[in-house]
Amino acid sequence: MPVNASPLLQGPILPTLLRLALPNVFAMVAATAVGIGETVYVGLLGKTALAAMALVFPFVMLMQMFSAGAMGGGVSSSVARALGAGQPARAQQLATHAVVIGLVAGASFTVLLWLFGPTLYRLLGGRGEVLAEAVRYGAWVFLATPAIWLFNTLISIVRGSGNMRIPSGAILAVSLLQVACGATLGLGLGGVPRLGMQGVALGQVIAYAAAAMVLWWYVRHGPSKVRLVFLGVALQGPLFRDILRVGALACLSPLLTVATILVVTSLVAAHGNDALAGYGIGSRLEFLLVPIAFGVGVAAVPMVGMAIGAGQVARARRVAWAAAGLSAVLLGTVGLLLAAWPSLWTSLFSRDPAVLAHAASYLRWAGGGFVFFGLGLTLYFAAQGSGHVAAPVAASFLRFLFVLAGGQWLAASGAGPSALFALVGAAMAVYGCATALGVWRTRWGPATQRA
Repeated sequence: MPVNASPLLQGPILPTLLRLALPNVFAMVAATAVGIGETVYVGLLGKTALAAMALVFPFVMLMQMFSAGAMGGGVSSSVARALGAGQPARAQQLATHAVVIGLVAGASFTVLLWLFGPTLYRLLGGRGEVLAEAVRYGAWVFLATPAIWLFNTLISIVRGSGNMRIPSGAILAVSLLQVACGATLGLGLGGVPRLGMQGVALGQVIAYAAAAMVLWWYVRHGPSKVRLVFLGVALQGPLFRDILRVGALACLSPLLTVATILVVTSLVAAHGNDALAGYGIGSRLEFLLVPIAFGVGVAAVPMVGMAIGAGQVARARRVAWAAAGLSAVLLGTVGLLLAAWPSLWTSLFSRDPAVLAHAASYLRWAGGGFVFFGLGLTLYFAAQGSGHVAAPVAASFLRFLFVLAGGQWLAASGAGPSALFALVGAAMAVYGCATALGVWRTRWGPATQRA
């Protein structure tokens, strides 16, 4: 069957989207379980460990969002557009260029986070033993950054061909390995020396390094539709630009998302370690809901990308809105459920009454905004598939400005943490609505029709 006769171009949109998304969502649920499990056993290490994780966790997630969501989306988009246009040789060359980008970026970010991590934690309000624990944890956890970038680059290449099963299986495997190694080394299970937060970090290093090596074999020598070949492939500026014009611009969106979280974190830290630990539990739900929207969004990337490559712009639009609606329903349901019954989430992580009260307050005030968050985040991925990400990035910038200005005003007025949490929920609504409007207004091709 010709490449441009792919079911991604001809099949019914919603069933095809669900078929691609379900393995991703399943794998992301496993990743969510890892996050929950990790927070649970970090909670066993004490309140200081929880607060330290709250300081480091945004930067850990930033690496995931850069490599998997932003640059990974750029990789999948470029590969899918090449395949949709009937150019498999170009897709193979793009894969090689993507790996170069991933390896260089991963090594660079490790060095940067080692050098400037302690300063960043201090700027976020880390003090005393919490700051010292954050520095120790960060020094080890960012050793995994090159492996994380390589892992996510390789699964993005595979996703660009429309194969969601291998990436989903890889994510499931790395998640299980991370939680097993992290718990064993962190808590000293089975007679292993108890390494605390350093052991938790080492669990991530081991898991991603092992998974990246397996994926490397699959893309180099396995039955991958897009093979990774280095011999005889000359590095070319236009191929780097094809990836970076989407991926590099898309990186601004997670950067702005984390900057938004950092602004809120620094403001909450001013109210003490109980508020900071509670916010860390509550806001972790936002980071863990990202993978659900991610699972739907990355399924939309090859469908949109192949449609754009084949000149089927109207179909690409319909895929984008179907995916965004699906994510909005999924995230909105979770957000409203936990806003009504926050203890379903908060009781997993702590028994400290003050910490639990702040975590519950976050979910009550911010939970209603997750429907808009899901809408905007999935449209961001769909826009990557089209090769036009300016509108979602602009919406992220608007969200950041909204939180920055609103947070400063609330701090000046002496408002408590609950007002800051309400601001977070309102900012999600701003982000989702602005992204939807921007994507609706953006032309994806000469024959673009507004959906």
